[in-house]
Amino acid sequence: MSWTEIVIDVALSDAETLSDALMEAGALSVSVEDADLGTPDEQPLFGEPGMEPKEAAWQRSRVVALAEVDADHAAIVSNAAAACGVAVPPYSLRPVAAQDWVRLTQSQFEPIHIGKNIWVVPSWHHGHDGPDTNSLILELDPGLAFGTGSHPTTRLCMEWLETNVPKVPPQKPQTVLDYGCGSGILAMVAKKLGAATVIGVDIDPHAIDAARYNSERNHCEVAYHLPEDFSNHAGPQVYDIVVANILSGPLKLMAPMLCSRVAAGGSLTLSGVLAEQANDVIAAYAQWLPLTVWAEQDGWVALSGTRNTPN
Repeated sequence: MSWTEIVIDVALSDAETLSDALMEAGALSVSVEDADLGTPDEQPLFGEPGMEPKEAAWQRSRVVALAEVDADHAAIVSNAAAACGVAVPPYSLRPVAAQDWVRLTQSQFEPIHIGKNIWVVPSWHHGHDGPDTNSLILELDPGLAFGTGSHPTTRLCMEWLETNVPKVPPQKPQTVLDYGCGSGILAMVAKKLGAATVIGVDIDPHAIDAARYNSERNHCEVAYHLPEDFSNHAGPQVYDIVVANILSGPLKLMAPMLCSRVAAGGSLTLSGVLAEQANDVIAAYAQWLPLTVWAEQDGWVALSGTRNTPN
C-alpha cells in the first residue's frame, strides 16, 4: 500500500486543533514539525523531564497528515478546516515511497555496548557474542516498555550494577530490587552479574508482561510484580541493592518507601534525574539515606548511597 502526506504550515496556536481535526477527517496519523527546520530560525524544543514545552508545536508549525494515496485529500483538508471554523489553508502533497518498514526499523537498532562488558543485542542480530567470552549479552528488542540501554539513565544504572554486583556471589548472596523495572533490563543485568534473588516492580501491566518475556528469553530468573502485589508478597522484605530508574518527581515522593526497602549496609541507586535536579532529590532522601552523584552522562546523573548499619 502507498501513502501520501498532506503538508500544511500553520501558526503555533492552530497546530493542535488542526491536527485533531485532520484525524477526525480521515487522516491515518498526524505529526507536527518545525516549519523552520534547517534554517537559522529553527527553534529547538526539549521534552526532557522538567523542560517540557507547554505546547508540542512551534511559532511556525508544519502539520503533516498521512493519508492513503487514493484518499480525497482535498476533502480531508476542507473538512478539517470547517471543523476548526477557518478558511481552507494552502497545502501541498508529497508521496511516501514504499519501503520495507520492518527492515528499515530494524536497521536503526544496532548492538549497544555499555560499561566494560555489557552488550544489548536485538534479536535479529543473530550470533553476536560480544568481543570476548566475558561479555554479558542481553537479547532485547525495542518495544512498549522503557529500557533498551540507549538512554543515559539506563546506561548509568547498568554501569553501576556492573561495578557493584559481583559475578561470583559473596558468602551472603545478594538480593536486588529493581523498582520501575520497565523492560526488565536492570533486573536481568543484576541476575546475570550474579545476584541470587532479583525482584522487579512496575506500575504498568504491559511492562510486567514485557519484562517477564524478556527474562525468559534471556534465561534470567526474575520475579516481577505490580506494586500492590509486591507489597502483599514481599511484606517488610529488604534488599542488599535497590535501584530505581524513574523520574525525579516520583523518586522524591517514593523516598520513604524506597529507603525502607534497603537493608542495613545495603545500597540505593537512583537515576532518571537531570543534573540540575540532583540536589533536590538528594535533599528528599537525606533523612533516611545519604546520596551523592555517582556519575553523569549527557546531563543526567545517577545518585547512590549506602544505608548505615545499626550501632
